[in-house]
Amino acid sequence: MSDLDKKRSAPDTAAVSEPTALVPGTAEETFLSVRDLKIHFDTDDGLVKSVDGVSFDVRRGKTLGIVGESGSGKSVTSLGIMGLHQKAKVSGEVWLDGENLVAADPDHVRRLRGRKMAMIFQDPLSALHPYYTVGAQITEAYRVHHPVGKKEAKARAVEMLDRVGIPEPAKRFSSYPHEFSGGMRQRAMIAMSLVNNPELLIADEPTTALDVTVQAQILDLIRDLQKEFGSAVIMITHDLGVVAEMADDLLVMYGGRCIERGSAEKVFYEPQHPYTWGLLGSMPRIDRDETDRLIPVKGSPPSLINVPDGCAFNPRCPYADVPKDNLTRTVRPELREVGSGHFSACHMSQEERTRIWTEEIAPKL
Repeated sequence: MSDLDKKRSAPDTAAVSEPTALVPGTAEETFLSVRDLKIHFDTDDGLVKSVDGVSFDVRRGKTLGIVGESGSGKSVTSLGIMGLHQKAKVSGEVWLDGENLVAADPDHVRRLRGRKMAMIFQDPLSALHPYYTVGAQITEAYRVHHPVGKKEAKARAVEMLDRVGIPEPAKRFSSYPHEFSGGMRQRAMIAMSLVNNPELLIADEPTTALDVTVQAQILDLIRDLQKEFGSAVIMITHDLGVVAEMADDLLVMYGGRCIERGSAEKVFYEPQHPYTWGLLGSMPRIDRDETDRLIPVKGSPPSLINVPDGCAFNPRCPYADVPKDNLTRTVRPELREVGSGHFSACHMSQEERTRIWTEEIAPKL
């Protein structure tokens, strides 16, 4: 990302309640609309509120980045969109191209997976079956949705392996996952995910455990294929450098909730939540002096069984006492619009947040 200390224009001063789309998912530019999504799990220790009222949109041909610490609910959200939580209590709405998947028949949702929406899982070594060749797994994904013979399916699989940059794709078609390097396995996963030309691609930490060079290649590949297929993309990561490179829009999650969302430019240059400030302060920067220390976010993420009353970030927030009437400890902050398409869930006034960011936080980054 370019320098965070460039001149920042003050955001709009009006704060209004977050608007709700009248018919989610049917606007021409919107392909996926998530509204008040809740995903809870019953455990012996209590009810785990992994996702607790998340809302966002993904535009056609654009990339939404979802960031947050481990345990913030990023991956659970993506699996909920895909309909892969069998034992969870799922409520809310997931509108895919005008169709609510939460209310849809599970068999119908299963038929959409792999064809209309697909997912690149975090660990390709565990996602790929070790007993079957890479080619066999790609052809299976293709034949589930297309009534074609083995020969045509193989040709399609070889084509996709070639498209994602696997050398000698016809030969590698018969290789097993353990015979691929980490980067090649991830490429094979991308080939399998895109073999049916899905309109929505969810990439869950697609560059985890890859070296920097391979990571850049994978991100370039996803971007190029997105342009080719016109897919909407959700990029899930804890690496702000990745979303700075890839995302058009950004969603910041904490404690199973959305605490800030907006265009990537707005969230990076005019962040309106103390947790987002903390993430930016802890991000390594190539233009930072080597003697400068990163600024960590103190404390630990909350237990999703016992999420604090009020603001979930309250126990770790250095500005928790700024709002009056003890609001941060008693009332859960709702997402409020702080600029055009920019939302934040914080009890501090917008004027106070802007002052703190401009005078105290931004000069240190």
